[in-house]
Amino acid sequence: MHTPAEAMPTITWQHFEQTDIRVGTIVEATDFPEARKPAYKLLIDLGPLGMKRSSAQITKHYTLNDLPGKQVLCVANLGNKQIGKYMSEVLVTGFADEHGDIVLAQPAGPVPNGSKLI
Repeated sequence: MHTPAEAMPTITWQHFEQTDIRVGTIVEATDFPEARKPAYKLLIDLGPLGMKRSSAQITKHYTLNDLPGKQVLCVANLGNKQIGKYMSEVLVTGFADEHGDIVLAQPAGPVPNGSKLI
């Protein structure tokens, strides 16, 4: 994990443009008891990209009831990742708090599902 004192290497604008970060709305959240670390299974509406699944280790700050309706920022072009028997299709982004627990990255206001971070 990088702290503010550990700057990441500089990338080009072209590299940044290759990262497809989209906003989506969580429509369903369920427990993921098979995960090695506490996590939820999420179903996220990414508008024109369709419904996508993700596993997220966000159990410290959010309950299953908190999540439906929340908009989140997702990396949509990392490819699928097998997590146990579950296939995660997008990476939900967030920030680690002072204890290392994840707080979701969200837009400041409502935007259309599938909107690309620019």
